[in-house]
Amino acid sequence: MSTSLRGDALSAAQDPLDEPEGRALSLPVGDVFERLWHLLISMRTGLALMLFLGFLTFIGTLLTQVPAGTQAVPSAYADFLDAMRAKYGGWTTVFDALGLFAVFSSIWFKATLVLLTTSILACSINRAPRLWRQAVHPRIAASPAFLDHAPLAGYVAVPIAVDHAAEVVRAELKRHHFRTLVTTDEDGVAIFADRFRWGPFGTVIAHLSLILILGGAVLGMGGFRNTDFAVAIGSTVPVGNGTALSLKATDFRDLYYENGSPADYVSHLVLYDNGVQVAERDIRVNDPLRYGDVTFYQSFFGPAADMVVKDSTGKTVFDQGVPLIWGSNDGKKSIGQLTIPGSDLVVYVIGVASGKSDATIKAGQLQVEVYSSANQTTPIGLQVVDEGKPATIAGLDFTFVRERQFTGLIVARDPGALFVWAGALALVLGVILVFLFPSRRIWARVRGSGTGSDVYVAAATRHDMGFESTFRALIDGVQEKGR
Repeated sequence: MSTSLRGDALSAAQDPLDEPEGRALSLPVGDVFERLWHLLISMRTGLALMLFLGFLTFIGTLLTQVPAGTQAVPSAYADFLDAMRAKYGGWTTVFDALGLFAVFSSIWFKATLVLLTTSILACSINRAPRLWRQAVHPRIAASPAFLDHAPLAGYVAVPIAVDHAAEVVRAELKRHHFRTLVTTDEDGVAIFADRFRWGPFGTVIAHLSLILILGGAVLGMGGFRNTDFAVAIGSTVPVGNGTALSLKATDFRDLYYENGSPADYVSHLVLYDNGVQVAERDIRVNDPLRYGDVTFYQSFFGPAADMVVKDSTGKTVFDQGVPLIWGSNDGKKSIGQLTIPGSDLVVYVIGVASGKSDATIKAGQLQVEVYSSANQTTPIGLQVVDEGKPATIAGLDFTFVRERQFTGLIVARDPGALFVWAGALALVLGVILVFLFPSRRIWARVRGSGTGSDVYVAAATRHDMGFESTFRALIDGVQEKGR
């Protein structure tokens, strides 16, 4: 009995089922479309698109991006460009022409996303049929050239009949958890064995996961994120941003530990859709309110002022809480803003910040400043008002009813979040399949000889260093049990 074993990971031997690297499926299309198909499935194309997408993302983080909705208002966008000229000088016009102040909604970014998604999908379509054939309809008999020149190849001469030797090979393969398929022809017995045959589909799943993630990113561009959404307790505020939602805060509680550190912030919210109540619950920092694809996160809180405003006829034009959400530059004052419906007036309500004092605003007082929306540098009316006492300012009667709290929320709508999460999970699954369950395939041929049987075993390996020890153990097992 004799045996030989060769392991050569650098061998150029071709896997008997693999098509030449980079070869596309034969498509019944014209030459132009054939060339386009080859371009789409090229690894270089995918790499170039990913690099360009990364470059655009870098530009988008490097340059100041125009706030959402500003481009839809010509005057607001002109003001934005004027501000950018102070920062970027003459390059502002160039950046604007190239759409670099709105990179993530530019034609460059969108086109690159579409091309990259198409390329990934084409690669998956090109690869999946071959992987399916390998898993479901593998070629059982390998060519003599492959058996002689495969990266891993072994030969064992055993003093037993062909059928017995074939059973020994099959038993040894099953002992190593391989599935076996057998066929008999004029040249003896051919055996194919594989393990983790579905592992290669991890690459397809990983590719499709990237499509889900990219698709989710594109859908997410149609969402919004408001980090300064404030609602005074007892007030109802429209969510806006294209929704028919409005939110009422009925209660807020802030709890603290004995050492003074915050223990819990709790807001009780009531959500309306087109005026119909659709949700009501407490929310906390890590327990948001979700309705459809809109989520309300607890974020911050502060003081608010209940204000009632009447016009010259005595009609109430404003009656709700005003969150004093901003701070003055010196940190001594809290500032809120209210809008008078049907007027061009902008009203600021100013109170003393918690723990601070001010010579002009005493306890139980607020300062009301009224501006024209066309000129917000010089007030047309300014007065300190006492709680519960109406004061006439710029032709309107203002009453500071009482002080309250407001709850500050982050309101986010991300229609692509589900796709991104699904893509992330699919990516993890694909990586697990590829690296933890690598496909391993072995071909064997048992031929009769004058003194028994000759057993040839071969395998193709690609970046699977642990397979060689399994292969050697298989050869040793066949030699041992074939005596």
